[in-house]
Amino acid sequence: QVQLVESGGGSVQAGGSLRLSCAVSAYADNRNCMGWYRRAPGKEREDVSAFYTSDGRTYYADSVKGRFTISQDSAKNTVYLQMNSLKPEDTAMYYCASAVCAGSRPQFSVFLSWGQGTQVTVSS
Repeated sequence: QVQLVESGGGSVQAGGSLRLSCAVSAYADNRNCMGWYRRAPGKEREDVSAFYTSDGRTYYADSVKGRFTISQDSAKNTVYLQMNSLKPEDTAMYYCASAVCAGSRPQFSVFLSWGQGTQVTVSS
């Protein structure tokens, strides 16, 4: 059974940093990407970042480019999201996902598994 467990969220001031982690117990057979999305109260889901597991091509939302970095440690079956220069508008619940992505830069097409989320709160 595929299980994703996020950690690393918290409360920080604007300009601060956090690193989110996603521990993956198993991978869905047909997944071709891993990544993060977020949900803020009253807002639609925003796909933050993803990478193709085959070749590492990445996608970043315009709102986080240059500030967030996605990475993985295959030996630890862990996916990370390094978040720097955090802004109040980054406040949201962040979810790790295993999915089918499409496009030259991977964008979520079909979600296969996702975690329970980790809360990130950025104060001004």
